[in-house]
Amino acid sequence: MLKLLNRLLFVNISMLLLAGISIGATTGYFSPSAGEWLGDRIDMTLLVLITLLFFGVRFEAIVRSFGHLRFISIAVFANFVLVPLIGYAIASVLMPDYPLIMVGLLIYFMSPCTDWFLGFTQLAKGNVALGTALIPINMLLQLLLYPLYLQLFTNNIVQVDPGIISSTLLQWFLLPLLLAICLHYLLRFLVKRDVFNHILQRVDQLTPWVIALLVLEIFASNITVILQNSTVFSWLLLGVFIFFVATFLLGEVISRLFRLSYPEHALLTMTIAARNAPLMLAVTMVALPGQPLIYAAIVIGMLLEFPHLTALRYMLLNSNSLTVPLLSKLRKKYDS
Repeated sequence: MLKLLNRLLFVNISMLLLAGISIGATTGYFSPSAGEWLGDRIDMTLLVLITLLFFGVRFEAIVRSFGHLRFISIAVFANFVLVPLIGYAIASVLMPDYPLIMVGLLIYFMSPCTDWFLGFTQLAKGNVALGTALIPINMLLQLLLYPLYLQLFTNNIVQVDPGIISSTLLQWFLLPLLLAICLHYLLRFLVKRDVFNHILQRVDQLTPWVIALLVLEIFASNITVILQNSTVFSWLLLGVFIFFVATFLLGEVISRLFRLSYPEHALLTMTIAARNAPLMLAVTMVALPGQPLIYAAIVIGMLLEFPHLTALRYMLLNSNSLTVPLLSKLRKKYDS
């Protein structure tokens, strides 16, 4: 039953994103005044989204990572060094003539997921407990590294002042972070565990709707600029597809090189494949205001992610079903 609910949730997220793009684009195209009105509500939607994303993070899970420093080190190095370099190579080769969309693609590539990758890890029978410990580490590192990545990879395509961006991120994210943490642990203390877990589930279910609303507002208020550059989005989709293939191969190489067990292999594959598009969309809209092409690139990258993660789950399970019997036969033969 849990697996069925997870599958339905992930399908609904993709459908919600498509609905948000379609409704927003149609509204903004046929009624510019309505599109402008929706655009004026973006800041409030952003704050709600940021608070929801932070509310579900269990920061005490970092303690669990102390017993798995080898895997955590491997995952952090892959996510924050190797994967951004792969993303930069792909974006710079495919998008040199479309600098703003290239920046959006780079931002999408450079930050690992901190929420739904765990559901896919569970469906693929990966190490969910260890994945929970990765979430706060990934979230804190990507927020801290965001200004540095912009400086390193954007080549002055957009004006980047690390000091201004850092102070802006503090203003927009520190307050929601503190509010979300306080509310999280207050409710955890006041209500029973079952009730609190139910609240977390409701927050997880609400988050995709808020993301879809934000996407609707972006496309409604910026549809004219987006349509003027729509021909390049086929190249963007190609870039995302190549990125997913490259990260899958990276996960396979690392897993074999370090002889990871299947649960760790599945977790590593999912964490380096899934990207944190909702948080990066929110961060970028605050740090780089008035750049609809960058935002559109992040949203479109998100669309391909769920079919890709679903395919990864089947590939991992099938590879495991073939590998485990083979290993058991080899062990029996060796023992005899």
